[in-house]
Amino acid sequence: MAEQQFDWGKFDKQVDIEALQEDVKEVEENGGGDFKEVPEGQYEVAVEKMEMKESKKGDPMLTIWFSILEGDYEGQKIFYNGVMQPQNDNAFGFQVHRNNEMLRALWDCEYDDVKFTGFADYADTILDVHEDIDGQMEYLIEKSVDKKGYDQLKILEVYEVE
Repeated sequence: MAEQQFDWGKFDKQVDIEALQEDVKEVEENGGGDFKEVPEGQYEVAVEKMEMKESKKGDPMLTIWFSILEGDYEGQKIFYNGVMQPQNDNAFGFQVHRNNEMLRALWDCEYDDVKFTGFADYADTILDVHEDIDGQMEYLIEKSVDKKGYDQLKILEVYEVE
C-alpha cells in the first residue's frame, strides 16, 4: 500500500524562515528550558505583535502578544487570543465586544474608531491600532484565570513611552 504524500511545503509560506532561525538561535544561547509559566498577577508589558489570524479550529481570532518588560518573567510572553465564531449566534456578539474592549483599552481612540463592520475592515483596524501603539505605549496588565482555566487579561494602566 503506497503512502499518501503530504505537501509540507504549504507551511513554508506561513513561516519567516530567517526569523525562525534567529529565534531558535536565541533560545539555544539563552537556555530555552528556563521559561516558567507566567502566573496570575500584574505585569508591565509592551505589545509585540497584534493581528487577525485563524485559530486551530479555523475560526477568525484576534491575537496579541504581550512581552513582559521587567521582573522575574522579563522577556516572556502573555498571549491574548480572542476567538470569534460567526456561526455561533449565542456567542459571536460577546466575542466581538470582548475584542473591541481590548483594542479600545490599548489604543487612545474614540469609541466608534473600533467597531466590527466585517472581517477585512476589522483586520485593517487591528493593523492600524498596532501601528499607532508600537513603540509608543506600554501597559500594566492583570493576568487571571477564570473558572474554566482560561487566561483573562485586563489593562489596568496605559503609559506613554518617553
